[in-house]
Amino acid sequence: MTTAETDKPFKASEHRRERRQSKALLLTGAEPLPPKAYGDPWRSGKDGKQWLRRPDDGVMRK
Repeated sequence: MTTAETDKPFKASEHRRERRQSKALLLTGAEPLPPKAYGDPWRSGKDGKQWLRRPDDGVMRK
């Protein structure tokens, strides 16, 4: 169960953030961050987290 229809807006914003950061680092000459620093799937809207107030037995399973 997800709360978002798609990951597209999240992925676009993360790629935009990575490009901005890399351009800024080129100007300063600093070491770039690792690629895993961007696009953390647990921060996206489609991470699978959803709270149910009164869950049915059909949705609660192991």
